[in-house]
Amino acid sequence: MDWQALFLTLKLDLVVCVLLLLVGVPLAFWLAFSQWRWKFLIEAIVALPLVLPPTVLGFYLLVAMGPRSFLGKTYAWAWGRGLPFTFEGLVLASVIYSLPFMVQPLSGAFAAVDPKLIAASSVLGASRLRTFLRVILPLSLAGLLTGLVLTFAHTLGEFGVVLMVGGNIPGVTRTVSISIYDNVQALDYAAASSTSAVLLVASFLILSLVYAMNRNRSLIWPVGK
Repeated sequence: MDWQALFLTLKLDLVVCVLLLLVGVPLAFWLAFSQWRWKFLIEAIVALPLVLPPTVLGFYLLVAMGPRSFLGKTYAWAWGRGLPFTFEGLVLASVIYSLPFMVQPLSGAFAAVDPKLIAASSVLGASRLRTFLRVILPLSLAGLLTGLVLTFAHTLGEFGVVLMVGGNIPGVTRTVSISIYDNVQALDYAAASSTSAVLLVASFLILSLVYAMNRNRSLIWPVGK
């Protein structure tokens, strides 16, 4: 069992989930309620990682982080080192790669909130922020939870983008999926099996918890009644 790779992956998962909460919630809210006629272009950009092969996305991200790019030059100027093949570069790539898994469920949940409840909150004098925090967000918790779980699971199993942007540096960019691949390449099936089993059990428990929570929520607030 490669504990170093497992802890690094969990650290990456935590950072990506937090960042996508900060980025994904306002973006999903805007996509759900904006009337801009060209909004579909933003939706297409957000969904692009779903259809692009991971190696293609990883290649373009690697180029965008390169020493000749604006992002690469800015990061090198600020931190004194390059962005590719670092944990920070891995975080940035993972945030972009997992963006649709957070935004799409959340945007759908926001859009499903009854407009009459939002209008009633405004009529009662609540600000937009208070309406969001007291009405829209509580009614969208299922979508938020789904987005977090999908983001966590997707980041947990990343391979192509991670390998392209982060490489395989132990303790820095070597995640669990790359560790399993290395074990298989080395014909160490016992190590690959133990690591895979941990991920399988963890994924099953997380999904079971999510389905149980969503079921209990639907019992409290039955849909359509």
